[in-house]
Amino acid sequence: MLAYLWIGVGGALGSMARHWSNSAVASIAGVDFPWGTLVINVLGSFVIGFAAATMNADGRFPANNDARQFVMVGICGGYTTFSAFSLQTMTLMQGGQWLAAAGNVGLSVGLCMIGVWLGYLAGLALAPK
Repeated sequence: MLAYLWIGVGGALGSMARHWSNSAVASIAGVDFPWGTLVINVLGSFVIGFAAATMNADGRFPANNDARQFVMVGICGGYTTFSAFSLQTMTLMQGGQWLAAAGNVGLSVGLCMIGVWLGYLAGLALAPK
């Protein structure tokens, strides 16, 4: 039962960070393309990869299951925005912006896979020797 509380707190923190991040990116890059969602998903992928590598029993920062769920399910789940990505991609398609929609899918999937891989490698680099 306590795990749900930690996941909820992490989700609230992640959601607030997502809103702030999206606003910050939009003020820099504009709103013609969903750059905020892309940046959020890449960063969230990095964080979950890093947590997966560092918070396990053999990692640099071994943590109990509640702490792992707080970060990986709560914070990362509240922060990343795959549902928003899907809606924004559909909106681009409905507007006839097929190239932008395909670019959003390709960039999001490709860069998030790179983000999770780099986060995992960064976490492994901190593993106790």
